[in-house]
Amino acid sequence: MYIGQVMKDMLKLPRPLSPPVVKLETRVDAEYGLPSTHAMAATAISFTVLLSAPSRIQFQFEVGLLIALTLSSLVCLSRLYTGMHSVLDVICGALISAIIMFLTYPFWETFDRFQLTSHISPIVALTIPLFLSYTYPELDHYSTTRGDTTTILGVGAGCSVGYWVNEQLGQTFEPKGVLPVPLPTLTAHALVLGAARFVVGVLALVGTRQVMKTLSLQVLYLWYRVATNDHGARRRREIEVPYKFSTYTAVGLVNSILVNKVFILLGLL
Repeated sequence: MYIGQVMKDMLKLPRPLSPPVVKLETRVDAEYGLPSTHAMAATAISFTVLLSAPSRIQFQFEVGLLIALTLSSLVCLSRLYTGMHSVLDVICGALISAIIMFLTYPFWETFDRFQLTSHISPIVALTIPLFLSYTYPELDHYSTTRGDTTTILGVGAGCSVGYWVNEQLGQTFEPKGVLPVPLPTLTAHALVLGAARFVVGVLALVGTRQVMKTLSLQVLYLWYRVATNDHGARRRREIEVPYKFSTYTAVGLVNSILVNKVFILLGLL
């Protein structure tokens, strides 16, 4: 995501013109277009899960491939009908993710082992994303790309630290049995539990976001002596980066550590 966002602001290729395109989203009008980071994320998420899952879960690979292609294609097509990207933007986004996955695939197990077991993993997980957020390329106008990128990096940092903490505590929720385990049967009971976990998780994460956002902005406004009603100050790097990074790092930590404990207490696992 960081690579895609930075490429946008370096290449500075505009989004499709409106008209003839009808734009259904306006918040990101100031952003550039190529590559589509939605296409990058959809491709990366779908196919990393597909390639990682066979070592842990038994399933028909052809069915998984069809699902991965369908989900990533739906996201890519959505960027066209919302008027946010051209076909070129979407194709480039998908290809960039494919190249990154191809180059990094041999090292996924190494990355995973380092993330979960190394004593310096939490330090790396926090310092590198924060450094990248502060050094994000400056534009001659305000764009939401820096803030969105900081949000993504913050969530990733928080989740990474949370996974490390769970590993140290021995709470990794490993599947029972010899890997790969059979794919669980989808039942009505499983759907109800999934829906309940979704609701509890959303409430926890939205609450965390609201509390951390309010507290971090109050501290930063006080530190930089900014009026609390000056909402434009949130666009300044020295305020935008730390408030978004701290807020969404907390969201990642709550997601990866506390929410699972709540699921256990409520009997939702």
